[in-house]
Amino acid sequence: ITTYSPLKYFGLDKPGLHVGVVGLGGLGHVAVKFAKAFGAKVTVISTSPNKKDEALVHLGADSFLVSRDPDQIQAAAGTMDGIIDTVSAVHSLLPLIGLLKSHGKLIMVGAPDKPLELPVMPLLMGRKIVAGSCIGGMKETQEMIDFAAKHNVTADIEVISVDYVNTAMERLVKADVRYRFVIDIGNTLKAT
Repeated sequence: ITTYSPLKYFGLDKPGLHVGVVGLGGLGHVAVKFAKAFGAKVTVISTSPNKKDEALVHLGADSFLVSRDPDQIQAAAGTMDGIIDTVSAVHSLLPLIGLLKSHGKLIMVGAPDKPLELPVMPLLMGRKIVAGSCIGGMKETQEMIDFAAKHNVTADIEVISVDYVNTAMERLVKADVRYRFVIDIGNTLKAT
């Protein structure tokens, strides 16, 4: 719901729109799937060039940008109707704002632990919007579940046992998970 809700609320759920997704983690991979299911052209924006094949082949994104490559960012300037930013680390918003068309929307769903710098002039010159979104209500969550079922949108998970939790936490710190850990407590409960 964290990515479905802003796509719907900010009108980025229309076929043919160009939607960027910043970050290809637990939220980002689902944002790609929802945007594709809505019929959008999807570009994944990542600091890691190693995620290109994952984005294009596995998740079906239409294109991939390395956010640290100024030539790639410049070549894509002014092409996106909206961007869902799932990154929780401190990062620059200026290149992302530059990717937006006039009236474009940068929607923040990641929550960095420090304030981000927000350049105002590029917003003014293109009537661009920076907004945030956290979660949806019960009705919208049910709508999302129905939409996900109809379009086979699922989160990619790795099922782990309770005994593996400490190792999983170490892997999380290293960003070594695709894309969510789910703890299977079934066997644990049966054993007690």
